This record gives sequence, structure tokens and C-alpha cells, in this order.
Amino acid sequence: MTYQDSLAALNLPGLPEPLPRPVVDSHTHLDATEQASGLTVADALAAAAAVGVTKVVQIGCDALDSVWAERCAAGHPSVVACVALHPNEAARLDDATLDDQLSRIDALAGAGPHVRGVGETGLDYYRTHDAAGRARQRRSFAAHIGIAAARGLTLAIHDREAHNDILAILDERAQHGITPPRLIMHCFSGDADHARACLARGAWLSFPGVVTYSNAGVLREALAVVPPDRMLIETDAPYLTPVPHRGRWNSSYLVPHTVRFLAEETGADLAELCDRLSANAAAAYGGPWGPVEP
Repeated sequence: MTYQDSLAALNLPGLPEPLPRPVVDSHTHLDATEQASGLTVADALAAAAAVGVTKVVQIGCDALDSVWAERCAAGHPSVVACVALHPNEAARLDDATLDDQLSRIDALAGAGPHVRGVGETGLDYYRTHDAAGRARQRRSFAAHIGIAAARGLTLAIHDREAHNDILAILDERAQHGITPPRLIMHCFSGDADHARACLARGAWLSFPGVVTYSNAGVLREALAVVPPDRMLIETDAPYLTPVPHRGRWNSSYLVPHTVRFLAEETGADLAELCDRLSANAAAAYGGPWGPVEP
């Protein structure tokens, strides 16, 4: 059965029109996509490559998930990995377990050149409300910053309703000389002022399918202040599916919908935007990696 057959059998959206140049899905969860929709990793990568999404970044969210991400990247030349404890995962752990999990993440971060980043880490005050849980998130985030800095890896940041504390912890670590070489604000959700604050700290801002939603005016205002060389594109699959398939399961092969929207929104030539997004992803994750053929 081909990947086209798989999409039809699983009642997933059909393939969009291929992009004129290759692009990178800078943040996805192939394992969660398979669990949610049934689309296998092989079929997801083949479908993505067929429409011009020839490279993806597989993100870890806990220790086991990060092991899976590292192995997936080791086995697929079109994939690189990030490893981390998601802030909501960190909030659930006791101090001893958190320390153990952080040690595991540090070891995974040194597994090889297919591991390009530490993430997704950060703060999530939307789902974690108690003071103790938020304190563990902050401790975990500071530790991940240290791992990324020591390993020379990109830091991929999850920031949900915690903008000020994210910046405060980054700045406090920087005052102690602990600064990762590259920062990505994954699934950017702030306004134009927060975008400027992140850009001032050298970050790339990554935009998911949310930017295509009719109620995302504030996000589009933020997009307007992002220089072309600081913009990334992502799915965060299996979630945040772009229009016209909002509400259905997401996958990397749906990235072209978001790319075309960005081209229209910014007035960019589509092919040139694809080239720019690919170059940005390579810069943000420390260099290129090999494509896979559809």
C-alpha cells in the first residue's frame, strides 16, 4: 500500500499542491502523529517529501520520547532530533526523578550529529497552575539551557502564557555566561512586542498552522515584524492543522498550506520564501542534513 493509499484509508487530508522548492518542518512529532492518526513514520515522511517537505525535526517531550526521537533521526537521513522534557512533564515529577530525567536528556543530547537540539523545553502556565509545578518547570528550563549551552546545541523553547518568565530565565542564565548558540521560539504565540523581545535575544520565530486561522490577527501582527532570515515554519503535528484542514489531524505533508499563506501574507515570492525557510532551518539547527527522496 502506498502512502497515498494510507492517507485515503485513514481518512486524512489529501496531498496539497507541491511546493516549488524544498522546505523543512522545523518541529513535529512523528510518533504522536502515528498514535493519533495511524499514519506511519515511513508514510508520513514519504508524503511530506512528495510535496516538497524533504526534512523534518522530530521533537522529544520526555525521556522515553526523546530516546525514540534520537533513534528515529539515526535511522532516517531526512530527520534530525531534539531531546528534552516538556515543561508539563517536568511539573509532574518529584525533584529526584526530575534530576534523573535531566541526566538522561543530557546523555541523549550527546548521542551524535543527528541530535541537533534540546527541546522542547520552557514554561507552560496554561496547563500548570500550582506554584510547585511552575517552580519545577523553571528549574527544568534552566537546566535545559545549561545542557544546550554545554553541548553547543540549539534550544527549542515552548512558551505558553509565560512570556516574561521565559525571557527572565534566559537573561539570568546569560548573565552567568550560560547561553546556547541558537534559540528557537517554537510555535510562537506572542504579540509584536514579544516578537521584538525574542528577536533582540537572537531567536528564530517558528510559525505553525495557527497563523492561518481567522482569529490569529495578533500572531499575524507579530509575523509582520519578523525579518525574513528569522522566520521558521512548523506543524507541531499532529496538532495545529492549517486551514483548510483545521480540526483534522496534522502531518508534515500539510506544511505547504502554511507556506503559501505566509507568502501571501508577507508578499514574498513563493519559491524564494521556500529557499529562505530552508536556509533558516539549516542555520537554526546548526547545518544541513540529507534529504529523502519521495
